[in-house]
Amino acid sequence: MINLLEGVIEFQEDYFEENRELFSDLALSQKPHTLYIGCSDSRIVPNILTNTIPGELFVVRNIGNMVPPFDEDVENFHCTTSIIEYAVNVLEVENILICGHSNCGGCKALYYDDEKLDKIPNVKKWLTIAHNVRDRVLKKNLSLEEREFQTEQLNIIQQIQNLLSYPFILEKYENGELKIAGWYYIIENGNTFNYNFENRKFELIS
Repeated sequence: MINLLEGVIEFQEDYFEENRELFSDLALSQKPHTLYIGCSDSRIVPNILTNTIPGELFVVRNIGNMVPPFDEDVENFHCTTSIIEYAVNVLEVENILICGHSNCGGCKALYYDDEKLDKIPNVKKWLTIAHNVRDRVLKKNLSLEEREFQTEQLNIIQQIQNLLSYPFILEKYENGELKIAGWYYIIENGNTFNYNFENRKFELIS
């Protein structure tokens, strides 16, 4: 805990002082241009990856950068769904970016056996969002490395499809009022690939 406390002091003395005007402007309102949907993995830092400053990204992070399909039932608590709804309908973001990454623990967990998953029941339930991705990959004769790579990328595509199941997102997307992107980030070399909707391939951003 001490390193976190020291980090706060360093932030206040250095970063905040250097950007005091920015924080003053942000004090009463925000106008982010992008909703970033990413994995909770500690190795991924959205503002570093996108080279953005406070106020630019509205962020939701969860296991496996997943998006629950649209559900009209609002009786239950829906964290990721409520963030998406707020970003699009209240903040009126211009872009939605789903960012997956290499060596994703959430994607690996899709292949855990029931005994292991029963110890993490909330995670087990959450992973059902991507069961169709897992089932598609299992139909192929792949090595473990290939399986991991394909699962991570197919998962991004599936979550884009889930996004488009939201009527208010689909309407804005089709009217050109909202852009949607899928990125795949490789931790060890820093390369990031953007999904090309036309040729259905991930292409290196360079």
